[in-house]
Amino acid sequence: MFLQRIANKGIRLGTLFDRAAAKHPASPLILDHQLDIAPEHGTRLTLTEVARLVADFASRLWAAGLRTGERVVIHKTDGFDITLLACSAARIGAVPVLLSPKLDGATVAELLRRVDMPFLITDQGKLEQDLPDEVFGLARKLLLTSGSHAGAVELASLAGSPPVQPVRMSPDHPTLITHTSGTTGVPKLAVHTGRTFQSRYRPQGTVAKLVGPSEPVAIHVSFAHSRMFTALPISILQGHPVIILREDEPEVVGELFRQVPPGLIEAHPNTFMRWEELADDPRGPLAKVKFFSSTFDAIHPRTVHRMLGASRRRGAVFIQMYGQSEVGPIAGRTYSPKRGAEAEGRCVGRPFPGMTGVRVVSRDGRPPGKSSPGFIEVRSDGRIVTYLGEHGRWEKQVHDGWWRMGDVGYRTKWGCLHLLDREVDEIPGIDSTLEIEDKLFGRLPELTEAIIVPGPDGRAVPVVATRGDKPLDAAAWRAAVADLPPLADPVQWRLEDLPQTATTKIKRLELLKQLQEQG
Repeated sequence: MFLQRIANKGIRLGTLFDRAAAKHPASPLILDHQLDIAPEHGTRLTLTEVARLVADFASRLWAAGLRTGERVVIHKTDGFDITLLACSAARIGAVPVLLSPKLDGATVAELLRRVDMPFLITDQGKLEQDLPDEVFGLARKLLLTSGSHAGAVELASLAGSPPVQPVRMSPDHPTLITHTSGTTGVPKLAVHTGRTFQSRYRPQGTVAKLVGPSEPVAIHVSFAHSRMFTALPISILQGHPVIILREDEPEVVGELFRQVPPGLIEAHPNTFMRWEELADDPRGPLAKVKFFSSTFDAIHPRTVHRMLGASRRRGAVFIQMYGQSEVGPIAGRTYSPKRGAEAEGRCVGRPFPGMTGVRVVSRDGRPPGKSSPGFIEVRSDGRIVTYLGEHGRWEKQVHDGWWRMGDVGYRTKWGCLHLLDREVDEIPGIDSTLEIEDKLFGRLPELTEAIIVPGPDGRAVPVVATRGDKPLDAAAWRAAVADLPPLADPVQWRLEDLPQTATTKIKRLELLKQLQEQG
């Protein structure tokens, strides 16, 4: 439907940095950490140096026995070298399978079974502290990015391997496999092709063009997430200096942004929420940001307001895109300083003309609306081609060519898509748990997280975290919930104790299970 409207030869991850370096050889890549595979490079590299590094490790992977068309799982301690190793594998035509460093060992073992005897790139720390011994029997060969371990090959020992020419694969061949969030169980393995990935550039490619090529772009996205492989190429191919963040600690981020002020920031919604305190930072780390961009879950209006208020750029804008790992960005909207905290947070925007489509399917025969939301279904050329090892599960989400997102909502008469809840998170008697959370954030500035889950007596239970873990003010809470649907008494947790996905989303079902176990 949409595919024929553009020329799409597929993304080429293996030569990405070569092409970027050919255009902008001295353009910098600035990291907040050293690479495990090349600590000698420090934290500032040129695109030329990165291109050589990717080619070097492609040669090492070939020397280790990895071949075109084979799968290699990358599960190591967090770092940007996860992304670089994926590019190295793609350079020789292998298919990288990225598993988040946050996944537990049992889940990694289960996904290794599903991949069916791949190569495994990991490190000594992961092998000794997180992964079960059975991974040795689930992988064809183990390769280490750092440290040593009996039965594993150190990539450092393969330095100086003969160069290997890049392999160009068909745009319809799998180019990358990433996993879903796992908020409802064991993650699924999403298979992307070069063509589906390239399709995702269209709605996102214009964002980086909104700032001048000399302005830095900051990216804080999971290195194992598909979004990294669209945000990064767009930025480096346009010649922007790029800041790659592993950490989201406000104090550290504030100092880096003071030194290298970004003009555009791409990050997870929960990351922006954590950075709200930077709005009051006397160093002004967000002062030069022209565009804030988030392509994951719907973001709370309070956070948008705080980000825009921290920028001193005229006409600063917050760009929110609604999407999913399986389909990429589907709809988008913008916020301005005049429409931040006061804006309707449940509106996630409109589809991109000629690129994506959205429909809402009734669940009860009535037209979908706020009190009777329907299934949100989408169409996009960026949709994955299957779930590895679970094609039947993939097929169940496709309806007449439309992909069911697992969310419920409705569209207004003006065409705006309103996201109310995930299907699995609905609570009887409440139109939208997300809307309640929006209101709590707007009324209680001390909140750093608020999640509404169903309680054993049927009432909705608010689980909250506060800045500095300060006790919740009971009087302020009562005032904040006075006009809301009946809620149980709030349960306060430390933010770091809440179960999170690789993209810092809260695993609601796991949180509910933990609450039930605590009685």
